Amino acid sequence: MSVGEPAIGIIGGSGLYNIEGLENYLELKLDTPFGNPSDNLICGKYAGRQIYFLPRHARGHRILPSELNHRANIYALRSMNVRWIISVGAVGSLQEKYVPRDIVLPSQFFDKTTRQSEWTFFGNGIVAHISFAEPTCKELRMIIAEEAAALGYVVHSDGTYVNMEGPAFSSRAESLFHQKMGFDVIGMTNLPEAKLAREAEISLASISFVTDYDCWKVDDEPVNAERVIEHLAANADAARKIIPRVIEKIPLEPNWPEHRALDFALVTNRKLWPESTIQKLAPILQRFV
Repeated sequence: MSVGEPAIGIIGGSGLYNIEGLENYLELKLDTPFGNPSDNLICGKYAGRQIYFLPRHARGHRILPSELNHRANIYALRSMNVRWIISVGAVGSLQEKYVPRDIVLPSQFFDKTTRQSEWTFFGNGIVAHISFAEPTCKELRMIIAEEAAALGYVVHSDGTYVNMEGPAFSSRAESLFHQKMGFDVIGMTNLPEAKLAREAEISLASISFVTDYDCWKVDDEPVNAERVIEHLAANADAARKIIPRVIEKIPLEPNWPEHRALDFALVTNRKLWPESTIQKLAPILQRFV
């Protein structure tokens, strides 16, 4: 069951494997009905707020994007009463205006994955269809945009994120297709997090740090891991400066629209809910039982 005060979760992406400045630092090893999360949850207090940090790819970057157990990651955070998530990740730019080390805060996603059936907690007797027209939290994006801009970073407060699976980067044909379709950035992780966070009634926004131009830009060297890594340290440093300022601006009470996402999503008659599924989804369904 959920515990304690409404908390803030941070999912660290490539280059961001820990969070600094936490008081009462503690690591929690959690299991979930969906398996193990990527790593131990790192928890503590910052500016009086309860924080839970999860390195997406595990410390040492040991998990491929296609190996991530997104359900376990989001479930573990929700079980600790996380109601806001700041998701940090690296992306490739699909448009000239997004240059390496710019920040994009995606407002839309385009799903190119093949595992969509895994991007839900529901089934096994309880059906839910969440609204996903606006996949990320506008209020949280606005806070991040303001704080990043105040620190002098170039930030784009919306855009469409193409979620591919990887681990290989795009072919040039794929990259040119995405670019000509008008999509903005491409990455490998954020869409499943956004869908599952919405089902768990968590407000989520993604901070996407541009590392390259993918490979659509034929007058630029195609993306490779060496080039990406060159930008990761700078991007991780930026995240460490932005996130504390954002934490201080997040409200104390979870009363944004995402925090009631299941109000009209649950379609199975309550009397028919299997007890085993109720127990399995206890942190998510607690206000309905």
